[in-house]
Amino acid sequence: MPDDETPETPPTPAKPSRPQSVGRRRLVDATLHPTRGQLAVGVLLAFLGFAGVTQLRATEVDNTYAGYREQDLIDVFNTMTDATQRTQAEIAQLERQKRDLTSSAKRHQAAITQAQQDADTLAVLAGTVPVHGPGLRITITPSSDTPVSVDAMLDTMQELRAAGAEAMEFNDQVRVVAQTSFAQGSTGILIGGTEVTAPYVIEVIGDPPTLASALSFPSGPTSQFEGDDATVEVEQLDDVRIESVRPASD
Repeated sequence: MPDDETPETPPTPAKPSRPQSVGRRRLVDATLHPTRGQLAVGVLLAFLGFAGVTQLRATEVDNTYAGYREQDLIDVFNTMTDATQRTQAEIAQLERQKRDLTSSAKRHQAAITQAQQDADTLAVLAGTVPVHGPGLRITITPSSDTPVSVDAMLDTMQELRAAGAEAMEFNDQVRVVAQTSFAQGSTGILIGGTEVTAPYVIEVIGDPPTLASALSFPSGPTSQFEGDDATVEVEQLDDVRIESVRPASD
């Protein structure tokens, strides 16, 4: 007998969800746009990894001496101690040598500097180099009737030297040194073989107040010149330039 029942239609299968696609998308979003919590977890994991690696390296100790006996370890320690002491002794010796060389170099340099200063001083005293510095300009003008005496001029030079004169010059012509001679000339005074005429301008380098006081004491050079009716003018200057020089002697 035929079946009057309508045959059952098979159910339409439901569309499967895509969990894998959704999970992948979430993973990409988390990677590209991490939250604060995810960043904190990442930093914590990185720190734990670094700590683990460090601990692993720290535990990898050198087992070179693991199988040594006690006496062997003592011998190794003594050897290392001796080597350390020898190294320290060598370091100390090198430091002493360095100090000695430094001190020797300083003494050598000090000797060179002092020798150069002495040479410069002697060159000024010998009159072989120009020089400038504070000092005096002394102008002596004799009267028309009475010439300036050579003795008064020589006394003036001696008083200036005693007061610390470092260099002297007459009329921008003659450099006066210890060996310079003074004599009466036909029209003036022969100074070191060169005749210098009035007015006599003496330029002197030294401490200006000290040099000036060496000329003005009673019965001093200024009084002698004024006794011969000459006029004396003394100027204290901050910079006196002496350009004349004497040839260096052998």
